[in-house]
Amino acid sequence: MSKSLQAIRGMNDILPEQTPVWRYFEGTVSRLLDNYGYKQIRMPIVEFTELFKRSIGEVTDIVEKEMYTFDDRNGDSLTLRPEGTAACVRAVLEHGITGGGQVQKLWYIGPMFRHERPQKGRYRQFHQIGLEVFNLDGPDIDAELIIMTWRLWGELGIRDAVKLELNSLGTSESRGRYREALVEYLSAHHDKLDEDSQRRLKTNPLRVLDTKNADTQAVLVDAPKMADYLDDESRAHFEGLKSRLDAVGIPYVLNPKLVRGLDYYSKTVFEWVTDKLGAQGTVCAGGRYDGLVEQMGGKPTPGVGFAMGIERLVLLLETLEQIPEEISRQVDVYLCAFGEEAELAGLALAERVRDQLPNLRLQVNAGAGSFKSQFKKADKSGALYALILGDDEMAQQVVGFKPLRGQGEQQSIAWDALAAHLATCVVQG
Repeated sequence: MSKSLQAIRGMNDILPEQTPVWRYFEGTVSRLLDNYGYKQIRMPIVEFTELFKRSIGEVTDIVEKEMYTFDDRNGDSLTLRPEGTAACVRAVLEHGITGGGQVQKLWYIGPMFRHERPQKGRYRQFHQIGLEVFNLDGPDIDAELIIMTWRLWGELGIRDAVKLELNSLGTSESRGRYREALVEYLSAHHDKLDEDSQRRLKTNPLRVLDTKNADTQAVLVDAPKMADYLDDESRAHFEGLKSRLDAVGIPYVLNPKLVRGLDYYSKTVFEWVTDKLGAQGTVCAGGRYDGLVEQMGGKPTPGVGFAMGIERLVLLLETLEQIPEEISRQVDVYLCAFGEEAELAGLALAERVRDQLPNLRLQVNAGAGSFKSQFKKADKSGALYALILGDDEMAQQVVGFKPLRGQGEQQSIAWDALAAHLATCVVQG
């Protein structure tokens, strides 16, 4: 017997009952970004593998263990994008839209791919909304990104469930000096480090700082601190960021162990974390990457950005029960028609109402059926009201109007007055 077809592990279907929450979240974010002057860019989901090796770093976990990489028919090595920043930088370089110091404030949305162990809130195909800003090098734009996310959490009703963590990684030069000091310290305690940290000590020692191993964390208590190695420029930049967040009233926690998992970060790094989702607590993260564009072949171009995980934020909204009631309702009004003549009149009436109320969610019964069966479908749809067209209504050119979610008697509404009546009732409902 042949094996039944199913989705790849860690790559999930988003079913019709789930998509309203996704659309609500995505719509809230896109409106907010429009209001702040950001423009959407759309990149392919497949890029040349070399792009991610050059940008993310060949000794990162993503490149070493997590990328979906394959050779195409031309023999080129291609990779499903594991993150969006590198692809966005490639796009702006290819099309020259950051040349001459042009400021670009961009955002994108779409699936990313990493071969990780699937668990709650973490999947092999996951979705992100990301922002990238080019040719602005001051702390003011870093602050704007964080302020936007703070406003978003407020609109979504989840501010009390998230916490902002901040750090500065300095310039590549100051980070290099810190790396040397950290390696020297950790090497002296090599036998006390967990196996993964011992490996990272040789390849990406800053990643040892965010280990979850308790024994290694104990070793790190007396390790050198990045703040002691910051150059004056990075220190001033970080103070400028903090003063702006203080001015707006956004609380934050300084986390000297926050380093992010990608090689290209410099100066500001930040994460929004929550303790409401178990171990997978980061819902939005980013920072500054002033050397990345040059590293990828462009002219020196400051950059800063972040990405937020849609799956985790949707899960957080559901966990905190912060989904507006009307989001789960996909139908406002359900029209029931009995008999062919009523069905034809109902179609015409529905289209006239849609002309007058383009935002009304009006569903017309399909498949005929008895009075009982149509009303059962109307109720199952979640509609607030049912419209009824039968022989009596046809003779009087009225439509029956019956509330389905609460008090109220059925009444008759003239066809010409229906749109105005629905506008009042649905808004009030």
